[in-house]
Amino acid sequence: MSDCLFCKIINKEIPSLVVYEDDLCLAFRDIAPQAPCHILLIPKKHIPSMAEVCDEDASLMAHLMTKIPLIAAKEALTGGFRVVTNSGEDGAQSVKHLHFHILGGKALSGQMG
Repeated sequence: MSDCLFCKIINKEIPSLVVYEDDLCLAFRDIAPQAPCHILLIPKKHIPSMAEVCDEDASLMAHLMTKIPLIAAKEALTGGFRVVTNSGEDGAQSVKHLHFHILGGKALSGQMG
């Protein structure tokens, strides 16, 4: 999508601090981190939100999920980490491109909001 912020990052139109990339996904540091380590993992395929994932996306979703522990290990998140995705307006999704927040680097609160 030409007006999607994350699509522009994928296409290298907007710079980012990439920590992982392959042919299906990209992971980069969040510009407004909520933890010492805050990485966004996005599929290169434009999917607007978790609510729009369909059966044909099953292998892509599995691929993304297997990259999360790899990225966490690379970032030395040995004490644990949190993975969050927001979906839709009520879910506080700010960019309409499916993305997963990988948060860690300190003991996180038990609060989810």
